[in-house]
Amino acid sequence: MLFKKGTPLYAFEVQRESGENVLYVNYLGSPIVPNLADSADVMGKTVELLIENPQVTKVVFVQQRNYVYDFSQISLLQEVAQLYVYLTKQEKILSPEKLSIFGLAVGRRHSLVTYLLNLLKRDPIACRAELKRILREERIVFDKMALKYKADQMNFLRLLEKFLSLLDALRIIKQAMPFLEDYKVGEREIYEQFFRPDVIPNFTFTRLVSALPEDAQIIDQYEIASGYDKTSVTILKKENETKYIYHVMPPEYTLEEDYHLLLNLARNILMEHQPKSEEFTDPERTRQVFFNVSRDLLQELAKNKKIKLPYSQLNKLASILVRHTIGFGLIEVLLQDKNLQDIVVNSPVTLNPIFIRHQEYDECSTNIIPSQEDADSWAAKFRMLSGRPLDEANPVLDTDLVLGNIRARVAIIQQPLSPTGLAYAFRRHREEPWTLPLFIKNRMINSFTAGLLSFLIDGSRTMLVAGTRSSGKTSMLGALMLEILPKFRIIVCEDTLELPVDALRKLNYDILRMKVRAALLKTTTEVPADEGIRVSLRLGDSCLIVGEVRSIEARALYEAMRVGALANVVAGTIHGASPYAVFDRVVNDLQVPVTSFKATDIVFVVNPVKSPDGLHSWKRAVQLAEVRKHWTSDPLEEKGFIDLLKYNVDKDELEPTAELINGDSEVIKAIAANVKGWAGNWDAVYDNILLRAKIKEELVKASEKLKLSSLLEAKFTYLSNNSFHEISDKIREEIGLPLSERVFPLWREWLKKEIKKL
Repeated sequence: MLFKKGTPLYAFEVQRESGENVLYVNYLGSPIVPNLADSADVMGKTVELLIENPQVTKVVFVQQRNYVYDFSQISLLQEVAQLYVYLTKQEKILSPEKLSIFGLAVGRRHSLVTYLLNLLKRDPIACRAELKRILREERIVFDKMALKYKADQMNFLRLLEKFLSLLDALRIIKQAMPFLEDYKVGEREIYEQFFRPDVIPNFTFTRLVSALPEDAQIIDQYEIASGYDKTSVTILKKENETKYIYHVMPPEYTLEEDYHLLLNLARNILMEHQPKSEEFTDPERTRQVFFNVSRDLLQELAKNKKIKLPYSQLNKLASILVRHTIGFGLIEVLLQDKNLQDIVVNSPVTLNPIFIRHQEYDECSTNIIPSQEDADSWAAKFRMLSGRPLDEANPVLDTDLVLGNIRARVAIIQQPLSPTGLAYAFRRHREEPWTLPLFIKNRMINSFTAGLLSFLIDGSRTMLVAGTRSSGKTSMLGALMLEILPKFRIIVCEDTLELPVDALRKLNYDILRMKVRAALLKTTTEVPADEGIRVSLRLGDSCLIVGEVRSIEARALYEAMRVGALANVVAGTIHGASPYAVFDRVVNDLQVPVTSFKATDIVFVVNPVKSPDGLHSWKRAVQLAEVRKHWTSDPLEEKGFIDLLKYNVDKDELEPTAELINGDSEVIKAIAANVKGWAGNWDAVYDNILLRAKIKEELVKASEKLKLSSLLEAKFTYLSNNSFHEISDKIREEIGLPLSERVFPLWREWLKKEIKKL
């Protein structure tokens, strides 16, 4: 809160914030809600302050809520203030010489002009109406006046006419013209056309445009859970604009005045305790402690202020208080929305709304404009949470944010890389891991692709999941991890914690996570990524999963691939839009020897595909290629890449190529060579791929038919995979091969039994 208790009413202060001069005016203790449209007194005082402070570009009235008027609104009153100064200082309109040539009726004319000038500050539209009335009356006086006094009266009329012409030149008057037909002096409804404040609770700094845009069509509305309350979301579309508007109304912006008072008082008390870095080693525990303290504090304050505070409201207020003290404010509210994939805060933060990427409506602008205080506060918290630097020497920070079940990857940049200050990008992860059946439902892959991927993972191949930014690489890698048999140990190496390690641990996977230094960091206490990968090789026989191959760790990864290719899965993600783009990046950018690249068995490419109009995009797997081993220098020229699956744009899905159908895949032959009954038996191998595909497809169909989304989630996928392997092993012991015609009916019986338990 800017003004402390006891600050005089109407006290003001001008602060420089992100290139703007912000005028704060104290209305704490005022019997009225400060509103330019409703109150002539508020408008008059504001114009007087603008006369004293002509450089102001934003005005904030501080009460239990802050009422913020931006430059587009304040500039209208700046013109009024400038006109007042011009008339009184330059024109000296109140001087006797201006009012009368011969000194006639100076007192009466002075009173009229003084009345008009005061009205100009308080109600410029009424000033114009009154000025026109006075002009009519003064013209009547002129007509009745003796000839010898007419020149003096004409001088006064010209003074008033000049006043009127200057008044009519004001933008607020020009814009009001269409609404003046039925206007009556003193009515202020007309000002609602021009003055609509952003209302901000006093315990936060973030601006939120509460009113829905009048010229926008409502497309969708829904609610999201946020703490102990719900937040309403409205999706709107303006004509001739490609972006949708994501309009959010969190509970803290709709509270009663008494609750705002409690939150303001409680926040001031809590802010005296700034959490230390060691408290952020367990952020969830810290939040719970603050929540309990907030509840007790709010109860005590409510009792002292004699404010009724029901139990349900107590939890809601405590949750809001935590969010706006040690938390991340409205960013947390946005992260509660499962439909959001990305949240972007551009610099300078105070001049840009937050942008989001919605899974249904793509890129959207929001009604949220952060403050510099928020941006600085978030940066400090992320520094403490991550233990990584963020300063001029290290202007980039990659880290993660965990809020209960919600996880997000966070990228932050600052000066000098971002010359206009801090900027943020949040990538929201799904609460539960993605699974191959979920990807089938969302059409990113088809069931055959899922079956082939499952087969390749069981075959302990080395694989890179490639794609552009926001293509779903990490989500796909997480889904592939669920295809690893739980009996195998998994070591995960990543610089930001994105892969679903905790979820797999809950499913009794033997899994170890290693957090390594980000590629862009030069100095830190964290272990470099390449060293982390090498350490993994000394931690026993394990599957190795690398979050993303970015830099020098590529060489270490290929060491791991060469060592582990015949034992366990080695997989990671990498940027690249095609197999050759991956080769180019690994060999030319990351300096891995050409022949070492042959340790890669599979390159699986996922990329967004766009609609013809360019307005929509969908995440799709577009290519699965194996890397042959016969080439020496350039796999493209020497046909070192062989597609096993290729995207058919007309069917919008991957299709098996002739090489795969005819059994010409060297990678799959290599897998079959180590399995009794499969060596040289392509029909049996292909049957197993189709069996896995059929099982994944059956899960999707059952989920849709029974409306049981849980069948596609990680826990059930884990159970299904285990059942498949157990049944396959049983059939193999009976007849020598896990044939589809024997395995699938038994697995389907298992599925029916499990569904009955749900």
